[in-house]
Order: sequence, then structure tokens, then C-alpha cells
Amino acid sequence: MKAKDLRERSNEDLKELEKSLAKDTFTARFKNFTNRLDDTSTINKTKRDLARVKTLLRAAELNSSATSASTKAAPAAKPAAAKSANVKKTVAKKAPKSEAK
Repeated sequence: MKAKDLRERSNEDLKELEKSLAKDTFTARFKNFTNRLDDTSTINKTKRDLARVKTLLRAAELNSSATSASTKAAPAAKPAAAKSANVKKTVAKKAPKSEAK
């Protein structure tokens, strides 16, 4: 499947396709284990298609949450200087291992 074709589908269709691809992946792996699968490349193809579908669903989820988050007030971020100070503290805590025999 092409990602271009998948982008044209609705989220409900993608969720149904995700379920069917997960089932197909499982059955292909099971058939391969029992030596009943003729074309083993179908396992990788279905896994890749499943990953494409999951990626598109996650992107749609992030887009919907980003639009809803933009309407809410954004929390205050830490200053950059405080972040670098925390990093320096964690580096300073690491001491070289001493050999005790």
C-alpha cells in the first residue's frame, strides 16, 4: 500500500485496516512457523503496511491534540540556563570508579 492512498482514508477506516493488518501479520508469522507459508516476504510487507497505518493514526492524533492545546494556555517553560545547570550537576555527580580489592 502506498502512503498516499492511506492518507485519503478516514480515521475509522485506518483503525479497521490496522486491526486487519495486525491479524494478517499474526497469521503469516504463524503459517511461516508451521511451514505453510509460500511467500515469506508477505510478513515484512504487512508489517510495513501496519507501521504506515499506525504512523498516520498517530499523526492525526497529534494534530488533533495540537489544535486543542493551542486553544488552551501554554504552561511556562523552564529557562535554558536552568536546564544547562541541571545537566552540569548530573555530570559532576558521576565519579570515576575506584578499584577496591
